[in-house]
Amino acid sequence: MARALGRVLVAMSGGVDSSVAAALLKLAGYDVVGVAMRLWSAPGSQSGCCSLDDFADARRVAALMGFPFYVLDFAREFETSVLEPFVAEYLRGRTPNPCARCNQFVKFDALFQRAQALGASFVATGHYARVRQSATGEPQLWAASDAAKDQSYYLFGIAPERLPQLLFPVGELSKREVRAIAEQLGLPVAHKPESQEVCFAPRAGYAALVEQLAPDRVRPGVILDEESGTVVGAHPGVHRFTVGQRRGLGVSRGEPRYVVAIDPESGTVRVGTKPRTLAHGLRASGANWLVAQPPEAGTRALVKIRARSAPVPVLIEEASAEGFAVRADSPLSAVTPGQAAVLYEGPRVLGGGWIEESWG
Repeated sequence: MARALGRVLVAMSGGVDSSVAAALLKLAGYDVVGVAMRLWSAPGSQSGCCSLDDFADARRVAALMGFPFYVLDFAREFETSVLEPFVAEYLRGRTPNPCARCNQFVKFDALFQRAQALGASFVATGHYARVRQSATGEPQLWAASDAAKDQSYYLFGIAPERLPQLLFPVGELSKREVRAIAEQLGLPVAHKPESQEVCFAPRAGYAALVEQLAPDRVRPGVILDEESGTVVGAHPGVHRFTVGQRRGLGVSRGEPRYVVAIDPESGTVRVGTKPRTLAHGLRASGANWLVAQPPEAGTRALVKIRARSAPVPVLIEEASAEGFAVRADSPLSAVTPGQAAVLYEGPRVLGGGWIEESWG
């Protein structure tokens, strides 16, 4: 039965999700090739994307299920497409989304190129998302069945022509079901905890990484209270702040203050009360559409501005190959430049882009 369904390259992180994805494909009759992606390790630390223990776990799963496993080096692609923009965005007073960029430029771009070189017809991962066929046979990206685990937000940047070659074996399952399958198959990662942080940031946090990689570009400045118009503090760098942030401001003004805007040129971080973090619209650039044409102005949709935020109904005011603007039915909280805004039609992902500004 092997090879009957074609060869599939499965990206394996050493966690339970990708391990079960690979195992399910093997059991279904695919010619599975497991690969771990060596990306980057923080100089002088034990943190990074590449853990020898994780590689060992993935290799044990591959051996148990009877398919080959390799470690592929994507360090150059990761540094250029993810790490350098990550640092640059924070220094610009924006908040980057490295997971979405890694999916767009490394996992579903560079990895596809390796898959083709290895004669693989498909690429699979342990993401909680689905590829569904429309009534006319058009492949569509859908949110996962388990809304609590859905990762489709991070996948908006996939090139639409890649969708027919993508497999998400756990997209119809809940996390509990995935762990149950791992237990039934005796996989050594069945009870392995999942990572909750950006995989390449050192334990000291994102700010420390920026300071380590670009110490001469850090921009200190002042904290300005928009309610009173007065300077209420100083800070060591704009990269330490994100729009909507409340904790760690070092400002005591009675009513809680939140970051409402960041000016990287002057180094000014503006803070205000909760209502000042609300907006009724946003503009995004760098659009990637998973539909044949950008939606027409006046189209209704849903937008997510964070992976775990609830989708909000919006009216698309304009949309093009370059970007889009939407107006929300209810206020959006902490619209953060640099983050992704992803548009949905029900469970289907229409596309997305990178937030530039908010208004209203």
